[in-house]
Amino acid sequence: MSYHIVETALGSNKTLSFATGKLALEASGAVVVRVGDTMVLASTVAANTTRPGIDFFPLLVDFEEKLYAVGRIPGGFFKREGKPTENAILTARRIDRPIRPLFPDGFRNDVQIVITPLSVDPENPPDILAINGASAALMISDIPFDDPIGAARVAKIGDKFVLDPGMEEMKESEMDLVVAGTDSTIMMIECGSDQVAEADVLAGIKLAHGRIKEIIKLQRELAQKVGKKKREFALYAPNEKITKFVKDKALVNIEAAYKLNDRDERKAALSKISSELTEQVKANEEIKQLAAENPNDVKNIFDKLQKALVRKNILEKNQRPDGRKLDEIRKIECEVGVLPRVHGSAVFSRGSTQVLTVATLGALGEEQRLDGLSPEETKRYMHHYNFPSYSVGEVRPLRGPGRREIGHGALAEKSLLPVVPGEDKFPYTIRLVSEVLGSNGSTSMASTCASTLALMDAGVKIESPVAGISVGLVKDGNKEILFTDIQGIEDFYGDMDFKVAGTSKGITGIQVDCKIKGLSLELIEKTLEMTKKARAIILEKMLAAIGAPREELSKYAPRVISLKIDPSKIGLVIGPGGKNIRGMIEETGAQIDIEDDGTVLITCVESEGGERAKKMIMDMTYEPKVGDVFLGKVVRLMAFGAFVEIVPGKDGLVHVSQISQQRVAKVEDVLNIGDEVVVKLVEKDDQGRLNLSMKAVTAEEKKKAQG
Repeated sequence: MSYHIVETALGSNKTLSFATGKLALEASGAVVVRVGDTMVLASTVAANTTRPGIDFFPLLVDFEEKLYAVGRIPGGFFKREGKPTENAILTARRIDRPIRPLFPDGFRNDVQIVITPLSVDPENPPDILAINGASAALMISDIPFDDPIGAARVAKIGDKFVLDPGMEEMKESEMDLVVAGTDSTIMMIECGSDQVAEADVLAGIKLAHGRIKEIIKLQRELAQKVGKKKREFALYAPNEKITKFVKDKALVNIEAAYKLNDRDERKAALSKISSELTEQVKANEEIKQLAAENPNDVKNIFDKLQKALVRKNILEKNQRPDGRKLDEIRKIECEVGVLPRVHGSAVFSRGSTQVLTVATLGALGEEQRLDGLSPEETKRYMHHYNFPSYSVGEVRPLRGPGRREIGHGALAEKSLLPVVPGEDKFPYTIRLVSEVLGSNGSTSMASTCASTLALMDAGVKIESPVAGISVGLVKDGNKEILFTDIQGIEDFYGDMDFKVAGTSKGITGIQVDCKIKGLSLELIEKTLEMTKKARAIILEKMLAAIGAPREELSKYAPRVISLKIDPSKIGLVIGPGGKNIRGMIEETGAQIDIEDDGTVLITCVESEGGERAKKMIMDMTYEPKVGDVFLGKVVRLMAFGAFVEIVPGKDGLVHVSQISQQRVAKVEDVLNIGDEVVVKLVEKDDQGRLNLSMKAVTAEEKKKAQG
């Protein structure tokens, strides 16, 4: 393949280019996307055959962070990249979600998309290039993908919207909005914002869609020049005889089961129907043989009949599986302070979806250290989400968090971050852990609500409580039905999961998953209005459980003492090889963190240890003034006087003539090493040497110094 490049201007100072024909020539499609000095290689390959037993579309997206892209060597012992970072996983999910619905129905061949950032400059993040590159690679490949997507980022700085902002501009932005879509619809939205109004988010989406159309036009231009002919692939379709058999035997019973509003009763009825159907298949020799040849058909058809029925009821009757109205939220229950020894805890239930969140406070030195392509090196606020198998009544081994858990935790983290007090007001590291105890729809938004309550229970003075809700969609042609607070079955059989979190003032987080070929701007506007109304209802329930953050931290939470020292004294506090600071930590049990500007943060569960560490640091960094009186310790005896340590690490000379009102012939006649004496600073020479006096101390000063 010969080398080809297409490019277009992004505003007045940036150029976007797609190039192919030079790198990764063995891939089905490979494109290098570039903006500024940020370059991303996007490659894709599809298997020629379908794996036996596959009844879903096996799409795998990997975002491979390489630290050479930013001129760094990985930390750790092995000095090479290991498992993907959280940011890499989130970027891979951003690529997967808008692309997956655009492959042909019934396509079952394995497809892998690998994104490798080759060079990353400080101004142009690689994530948007990765989404655009994945689409371009698919477009020029022989893989069946004919509907390209584009992606764009929008910031809001003051009253101004900024398209394709640089990293420096993002530091000033109150909104990080990422939008992906086709040239006619929106496929994916992710947003983290500082309580931004719905109208502003919608305006940002419209602005992004204009850029998306330009990017898609460029991809089509590249595909026209070098695109391969699409391969012929066999698409999965269930056997017609099995389809008719399952429909004849099960449809009436499925319809009866879905007249049961109680979820448990409906599940039991459907389980019985499925078991009976299995026996009926075994009893029919022809169908039994066909089912053996097409092992997934019976299950898939059974699911398809349920999907069609659920969708029909919603579309034609506005009838949801549990009998709720379209805008009705399930019963909400909130409880705080449920765990006695933790720093903050809360349980939030919405129907049978239930989440426990636990808040833990720690020293700033316990913040997370990041080792990735992002310029951020640390993170002091973390949210972790766990989804155990028992939450959906299943048995499976626990293997640590997967991509879904990472994504849901990041969404809750993003949604709460705007209201968490800054380090200057609340000098703690904060970790939230959400344990999903029961799952029946939108556990990520339940985690957001439970986390708000846990923070308030912990005494964290958040700016405003945050609530989250999800809206679903069933679409058939031009008919679109939206419904609030989706449950599991509506998510599984529906067309959209539109999650929005925010306060009474505005939006803090959005994540949109779409299973159809996009959403219109009008539909998005209606959805945002529905979520705003729902949030107000949920916030009212949450505030009834705890109206404001607790005034005091838990007695088990560490206390932070903050003080300021002269930055030139930092080395003195740390000591040679960290000797001084280690000694103070061992003696007091406190954690001591020192920042470059001289801010010292002392964290200790026992206040006594914290106060002792504070005194030690203050004594060590104290700059004595003439006239100050000290209770000191004799550390050295000389013929001309005694050296007295007045604070740790600092001593001065008491000349023999200043020891007593009477004449002293020999210093050792009056003083011994280790004696405690009260001295006054009478002189400080140009070289910083301290001259002390015992005889200048008055009786009252001596009494006060000795306590």
